[in-house]
Amino acid sequence: MLSSQINSANHETEATLKTTGKMKHKTAKIQDVARVAGVSTATVSRALSNPQKLSEATLKAVSDAISATGYRINKTAQSLRRQKANAILVCVPNLGNPFFSQILSGISKGFSSTKYSVLITDSQHLDQKEMRIIDSFSDGTIDGMICLDGNFKSDQLDKFSAFNVDDKIVFACEWVDNANYPSIRSDNEKGAKLAFRHLYDLGHRKIAHVTGPENNVLTLIRRDSLNHERERLGLPFNPEWIIRGDFSVASGVEAGHRILDMKDRPTAVFCASDEVAFGLISALTSAGLNVPKDISVVGFDDISLADNFVPALTTIRQNRKFIGLRAAEKLSEILEQNKEQKSPYSAEIVDVELIVRASTSRIHVYSSNTY
Repeated sequence: MLSSQINSANHETEATLKTTGKMKHKTAKIQDVARVAGVSTATVSRALSNPQKLSEATLKAVSDAISATGYRINKTAQSLRRQKANAILVCVPNLGNPFFSQILSGISKGFSSTKYSVLITDSQHLDQKEMRIIDSFSDGTIDGMICLDGNFKSDQLDKFSAFNVDDKIVFACEWVDNANYPSIRSDNEKGAKLAFRHLYDLGHRKIAHVTGPENNVLTLIRRDSLNHERERLGLPFNPEWIIRGDFSVASGVEAGHRILDMKDRPTAVFCASDEVAFGLISALTSAGLNVPKDISVVGFDDISLADNFVPALTTIRQNRKFIGLRAAEKLSEILEQNKEQKSPYSAEIVDVELIVRASTSRIHVYSSNTY
């Protein structure tokens, strides 16, 4: 019965389009789709929001009706047939941070020749968003997710697993320790060592570090790598020289003020991000110090402003566009594989590079503690 109604309605619509072209000159409504498909408007709505709850025959009827009426573009009809959204969600911890622009560019490039569109959301206040992300998977709005935010908690990741969407997620740049997700990230350990060794080779022995946010994976690995190098080389350590930041310019300014108040000032500072370094240099120069004559400064990231800042910033370059590109390629591979064929997930480590510019120089300040 349903089949004959659908065929009859489709023939009627085709004839109408050929003889009058009326449907081409008005905006099709959901009622038009329902009439042509021979189903209720509620069924059409369900086909768009929860296709997995309908039979293949009903999905095909609605899909064909959408194509016939022009209610939605043909790509939507194709998605209904496949029960896929052909869309990827990218979670960014701070859309205002210029660091992420090149990663997003790489992700866009990675999906440019595929069927997938890219949606972007700010992942701040994650505790209010994880269920909305899961709902986006469940209602067919997205097929996969690339996450640039390592602040997901174990209970949030457990929810992804409980709803069977954990195998459609790739982490990029940041990651969650002890979580079984594929990730594409920079060699942060090597980057911290390169920064520290560069300052050491310039004669600096009193080297401070402005960290990222507490408990962030990038913060931990960069701080631990720096401390390991300090211990290995037998250099002096002052607890004041480890200053908590949060990757922002403001935290760099605050760190600068703290250094200015120190009786035992460091001669060099390694910052966990370029933005921290910019804020630090601003505070130091405003107080009359010269960078690098009085204090050398190294950043991490090599964002576009680093080369044009005054002084131009010595920093660790992350190949951010490549990270985004590889994350897109990895997620595409995962979504196209059969679940039974998937291999164990692992981290792909992307090399980093020391970029030497004008914010560092050989030590000019000598004291009894410098050797």
